[in-house]
Amino acid sequence: MEFTEDTIQDLKYRFEDAAIKCSERCLYQSAKWAAEMLDSLLPIEHEDTDLESPMDTTDTTDTPAINPYLRVKDPVEAALEAQETHKYLLAKSYFDTREYDRCAAVFLPPKASLVPLSMTSPNSKPKQHRTTPMKGKDKASPFQGSKGHAARNPYPKISQKSLFLALYAKYLAGEKRKDEETEMVLGPADGGMAVNRELPDLARGLEGWLAERAVKGLEDQGQGWLEYLYAVILLKGRNEDLAKTWLIRSVHQNPFHWGAWQELNDLLGSTEDLNQILPRLPENVMTLIFHVYCSQELYQATNATDKALSELESLFPTSSFLQTQRALLYYHNKEFEEAAQIFTQILTTSPHRLDSLDHFSNILYVMGERPKLAFIAQVATATDKFRPETCCVVGNYYSLKSEHEKAVMYFRRALTLDRNFLSAWTLMGHEYIEMKNTHTAIESYRRAVDVNRKDYRAWYGLGQAYEVLDMAFYALFYYQRAAALQPYDPKMWQAVGSCYAKMGRVEQSIQALKRALVAGSYYADDGAPGASPGSHTRKILDPETLHQIATLYERLGDEEEAAAYMELTLQQESGGAPVHDEGSDEDGYSSASENAAHSDAEAEGFGDDEDRNSRGRRRKPRPRTSSFGMQHDDSITSETWHHGTGPTATTSKARLWLAQFALRNGDLERADQLAGELCQDGMEVEEAKALMRDIRARREDED
Repeated sequence: MEFTEDTIQDLKYRFEDAAIKCSERCLYQSAKWAAEMLDSLLPIEHEDTDLESPMDTTDTTDTPAINPYLRVKDPVEAALEAQETHKYLLAKSYFDTREYDRCAAVFLPPKASLVPLSMTSPNSKPKQHRTTPMKGKDKASPFQGSKGHAARNPYPKISQKSLFLALYAKYLAGEKRKDEETEMVLGPADGGMAVNRELPDLARGLEGWLAERAVKGLEDQGQGWLEYLYAVILLKGRNEDLAKTWLIRSVHQNPFHWGAWQELNDLLGSTEDLNQILPRLPENVMTLIFHVYCSQELYQATNATDKALSELESLFPTSSFLQTQRALLYYHNKEFEEAAQIFTQILTTSPHRLDSLDHFSNILYVMGERPKLAFIAQVATATDKFRPETCCVVGNYYSLKSEHEKAVMYFRRALTLDRNFLSAWTLMGHEYIEMKNTHTAIESYRRAVDVNRKDYRAWYGLGQAYEVLDMAFYALFYYQRAAALQPYDPKMWQAVGSCYAKMGRVEQSIQALKRALVAGSYYADDGAPGASPGSHTRKILDPETLHQIATLYERLGDEEEAAAYMELTLQQESGGAPVHDEGSDEDGYSSASENAAHSDAEAEGFGDDEDRNSRGRRRKPRPRTSSFGMQHDDSITSETWHHGTGPTATTSKARLWLAQFALRNGDLERADQLAGELCQDGMEVEEAKALMRDIRARREDED
């Protein structure tokens, strides 16, 4: 994609317009995002002027052009905004001081009693009969009142700008009261029963307003702000399909409002959903940013995502947001060193930026970088100690020190500040797993899944918790959900295979473990990190997985297949087997059987995590752009045979099994060779000596 000077200038106008209008409507996070993107936009050469050069103030030829997007195109809306200027300034001042009810009352007549008198008693409880607003509403006919009649517009004739500010203030006032009624995090009464009691009235009012504009034929002349607010309210009522429709309309009318794109991303649960919605989106740079952002949220670290991100980085070379997306792609791809390097660069450039700092702390936790994590915690605390990101960073630091009670305290503090902060729910679940408090861990993971259904770490954590409780059927379900989100992590398939084995479904366990081998070899294929195009890299398969497959075949009574996988386990000491394009490799592990395992496992619908799902079973991160733990070196050719794992406890068990198998089948020479190797390894020595005595006795009998 090529960007001309006219394109860049137009983008400057659009982001400037978005930052100003979001700020006017008190959408501060979206305004901050637009301003940061505007500041990181590629500069135009002719804009560079010498500030010390004399200028003729009467010369207007070089006067900067006025942003055409800041003008209100609709003359009726422009006239209404001009009439309401003083009232709007008053309402916004109330909003900025968090007096939301006063802000709404500037333009909308207040109710006689916002809160019933019966609720003023300190011992009274809020009514719970309106916990699910709009759930029973007819999705095919959105503009329906409470009794099936057409909804009526209850609002006075004011501008869309003022109406949005008033309704948004009412929405936030309801959210504030809901938070005040909510119990402490995971407390005895924290059941999520508190609701925003403003939602039903807001939904009916916006339905009427939008219906009236549809009758007048003005639905295509909306500004996108009220459509966005209506979609947010529909999401609170679990009406996701209708909310998606209104969000798509909002991004068409107002494409540079980042908040609408974020809400739309939360509705996409898979890459299929993303591919279905892309043709319905406007064709502009925001759709490209949205595609990259969704791909990162769905853990799709593909070449297409990397190419799109590179194009955006050429247009926004200093964007911290895009750098964060690349770092998170590395993070999901288990390339922790590259991710940490990018986050370090961002922190050096913007030392007071706390956005996504919790992910950086996760990376440092996995890498075991305790001094760096302590430094990040100090920086974040000095900047703002009452930010959820800061609390998560400090919680990770205490977790790395094995002070789990203090870690839980900081994660609870993060959730007190923001109940929807996903990282805190998931990390607190990990802490409770470490503290052997399985039931509270399950509740934490469930709340994380409620916040974001795409958090594979929470699904995997639920599987772990139920596995600890010996509830294999439940564990299998949650492992499968995690695997559907991250299908290329062998750890997930190993967990699925373990559950199947506990349930006595040996054949399915074997297929899942074979899928773990395929997933582990994914990054050694052509086009993957660390592999040059057309190269034949040498596989280092997981010896533990191979050994498990062999023992499962032994349970089925198939000793020949068990022996084959034991041989494969043994071969990983020296580096496994080379990968060929077709046929089978020299050690008998055919690519056809690998593809069969891949297809069989995909039919089950399983997938991933490695970073922090189990604190008790952390793995060291893989070296940079490597395949199966091998250090990548550009000087190594594609035909080089890399070193393997060397003798391990698992390979020694496989060697002992093969020696006993050879003895049972009369191959005394092979059995003697393997028993001698066992004695040299220093593992299974006593069994090896006993085996050698049996071999010696068998030979004496034969002589």
